[in-house]
Amino acid sequence: MAVVRSLFGRSLHDVTMQKSFVRAAGVVTLMLGLLAAVQGCTHTAKPVNLPPPHNTTTLGVGDVFELRIVGEEKVPTQFKVASDGTVMLPLAKRVKVVGLEPQQIEDAVVQRLKDEGQLLDPVVTVKVIEYNSKRIDITGEVQKSGSFPLEPNMSLMRLIALAGGFNSMARKSHVTVRRQMPDGSVTAVEVNVEDIMANAIPDVPLQAGDSVTVPQRVY
Repeated sequence: MAVVRSLFGRSLHDVTMQKSFVRAAGVVTLMLGLLAAVQGCTHTAKPVNLPPPHNTTTLGVGDVFELRIVGEEKVPTQFKVASDGTVMLPLAKRVKVVGLEPQQIEDAVVQRLKDEGQLLDPVVTVKVIEYNSKRIDITGEVQKSGSFPLEPNMSLMRLIALAGGFNSMARKSHVTVRRQMPDGSVTAVEVNVEDIMANAIPDVPLQAGDSVTVPQRVY
């Protein structure tokens, strides 16, 4: 045996140990490769690069708002702007409100109540409930695509909720939001809604005229 060892320079034990070392090194190399691949595929949430919304609060035909006159709790409080741009208000009668801001409506009603001699020092508050004259579209893989009225502080998640949520085919990580800029150009951005749901990035505020597309998943 000593002759064999001297002839070949190593024993059977040495050969076995070397093979074990080679196998172990291969396993380590494979694990390092898998780790690098996983790190390379790690998703990094990125905030949406979309100009801030520019929403006017003027009322239009079909808009719904709440008007309260302090001390007059028994009168109606919710109103819808008629096709001629007016509303019939308690005590103040018919008032033109189309194109006015909520504060301007408050001032107009206060003045009308004074002019009519209904109240000496009226206090009026106006709160917009629904902007039917300002709408946002959503199409694609949602339960109910269509055009929805703008709500105060409308966001992408709120719009998706109004559309009944995603369907089973939705690719939530590639939702597109398109917005028309003041110069007439259109900006489109891709939004990973899963990041919003995970609180990794903020929700996306929307403006009137925005359009949202939810694509189909790729298998």
